[in-house]
Amino acid sequence: MASTYKTSVVERLQAVKEKSGKTYSQIAQETGLTNVYVAQLLRRQAQLKPETAPQLRAALPDLCCLSDELIIEMSKPPFRCYDPNLVQEPAIYRMSAIDVYCSVDKIKGADGNDRVVVTIDGKYLGHTEQKSENMLSRSGMQ
Repeated sequence: MASTYKTSVVERLQAVKEKSGKTYSQIAQETGLTNVYVAQLLRRQAQLKPETAPQLRAALPDLCCLSDELIIEMSKPPFRCYDPNLVQEPAIYRMSAIDVYCSVDKIKGADGNDRVVVTIDGKYLGHTEQKSENMLSRSGMQ
């Protein structure tokens, strides 16, 4: 049931975007967000923060029907779902995205053809050797 409801909300959000006639990049520019994050918001894969709601409403005006109900739904933590084939991939459990920004842009290449640029800007987390002597919770335990 929750899956059907989420699908309905996502379909309604996508209809709002379509009615606006704007791309994710245009909405992103108007809201100060990245285009990937806007796509996540409109697909209920990210949580809309209260301070961002006014900018999103301004970018998707009343004519597009971004209702109070949809804003409330977008403000709830997202229900993420995954392809069962992807979840079985062993590397999925080793991946982390802490403090990561991502954007997808279209540019013209030197030959005049359209090209895609994917930018991932993330916090660098170096690997540490897990030595028991450095584990503070065990200090004093023998």
